[in-house]
Amino acid sequence: MKNFKSGFIALVGRPNAGKSTLLNNLVNDKVAIVTNKPQTTRNVIRGVRSDEDSQMIFMDTPGIHKPKHKLGGSMVNKAYGSLSDADIIYYVIDGTQKFGPGDRFILEKLKTSEKPVFLILNKIDRFSGDDLIELLVSWQERFNFKEMIPISALKDLNVKKLIEVTKTYLTDDIQYYPVEQISDQEENFLYAEIIREKLIFATKEEIPHSIAVIIENKQVKDDITILDAIVVVERDSQKGIVIGKGGHVLKQVGTLARRDIAQKLNKKVFLNLFVKVEKDWRNNPRKVEKYGHIDE
Repeated sequence: MKNFKSGFIALVGRPNAGKSTLLNNLVNDKVAIVTNKPQTTRNVIRGVRSDEDSQMIFMDTPGIHKPKHKLGGSMVNKAYGSLSDADIIYYVIDGTQKFGPGDRFILEKLKTSEKPVFLILNKIDRFSGDDLIELLVSWQERFNFKEMIPISALKDLNVKKLIEVTKTYLTDDIQYYPVEQISDQEENFLYAEIIREKLIFATKEEIPHSIAVIIENKQVKDDITILDAIVVVERDSQKGIVIGKGGHVLKQVGTLARRDIAQKLNKKVFLNLFVKVEKDWRNNPRKVEKYGHIDE
């Protein structure tokens, strides 16, 4: 293909900066779950955007934070690994949050990279023009960004501009994925993530961080797909909350997850959900690999 360009772009930042929302916008589909809880993303999720003259592979990474357990450490290591794999780095920040130690830590990490770093100032729909200019100037003084692009991933503001600018930095000429492919995630992983998203919305406090979901069994028939999924929690009390009084929480989660999965498959889905307790699984490397979908 004449003048075809491609490249890998890592989305890094603090937890809850809007990286997953941006990824879904960039590929025009839902390939990463989105919640209002920090540390929702546990893996590097790849989304592919292809057009007639380019292919961009975006890597949504777990939010960089101070780990409190083995799972958190694995998540942060995944984010760091994506920096070396990328051709371009998007440092995504929530413009409504004040600059803090977490930002300072990430900027120090980015200084060791020779890749072009873009500052992606997210949630600009919440700013006036003067406040936005002042914020961009303050960030410009902290780091030598190749580009500074204010956007709203949720409201789709200035994302087209971001894509146009990114294209000018692409250097590869290889089409890595078929044009119709928008993600490299396995189907079972996507189904498990959809269920986990619904569980995060349905539960409160620390419970979302201790939840894992794995697809135990899948039967694919002409008119229906049958899924058996296990929800893993760390304590008996969490099991009761996930199930809910009379099973109402688990039923609601199952209904919402089944609807989303059926929409993706464009066919009927029958979903069985089971809950089991695995004490302190987030601090067990073997269980982190199994339940956290983390490849060590």
